[in-house]
Amino acid sequence: MTEEESRWIRRFHQSPDAEIRLFCLPHAGGSASYFFPMSRSLTPAVEVLPVQYPGRQDRRFEACVDDLHELADRVFAAVRGLADRPVAFFGHSMGAALAFEVALRMEATLGVSPRHLIVSGRRAPSTSRVEQVHLRDDDGIVAELRTLSGTADDMLGDHDILRMILPAIRADYRAIETYRGRSDGTVRAPITVLTGDADPRVSLGEAHRWRSHTTGAAEVLVFPGGHFYLNDCRNDVNGVVARILAEA
Repeated sequence: MTEEESRWIRRFHQSPDAEIRLFCLPHAGGSASYFFPMSRSLTPAVEVLPVQYPGRQDRRFEACVDDLHELADRVFAAVRGLADRPVAFFGHSMGAALAFEVALRMEATLGVSPRHLIVSGRRAPSTSRVEQVHLRDDDGIVAELRTLSGTADDMLGDHDILRMILPAIRADYRAIETYRGRSDGTVRAPITVLTGDADPRVSLGEAHRWRSHTTGAAEVLVFPGGHFYLNDCRNDVNGVVARILAEA
């Protein structure tokens, strides 16, 4: 990898003979390490390459990016050189919208279409809600994290950890809550939508709206659970991803 690619991309497991690369894009406040179990599960058939956003973990001293279109531009710049073999995208929550935007840029700029776009826990770009979590005080943001059950309680109860992670979480929420996707934005890549049946942030109708954002095939798969259903359904999700990429 180049120096710029290494800043953004993490390779937890070596897969030199993999036929396809899977870029994984985390949720708001998330980090590349969230996808370590998926990398371990899919290796060596798939080269799993999670993306590390600025402002967290080993990039915690870098300025956060609070505009999703700007973040998509920067992620695309980091991954475009790795499209020399077939690629696919997996994004959860904010990462789903970001994966879609990066795929749009890849098709428009390189003429290369991802083999598949897997979007999880996020409504279609053509749908919108008024959300202002990023305008809340710190306690308000922590309350939102508790509602979605995506952050360990011991972290939320540790003042020093909160002081370290809240700036990135706030920036990410600002990025996704101010994001407006084009209603007519479409990719050629087929899209699979994964959603929890009790997700308070994504209705089944909003999940199905993703169908209008591809000229290829589309399917919606529903799992038991809320916004972070994949924490409890990790093996099932990994199995679905493995099947999709094998077919791709």
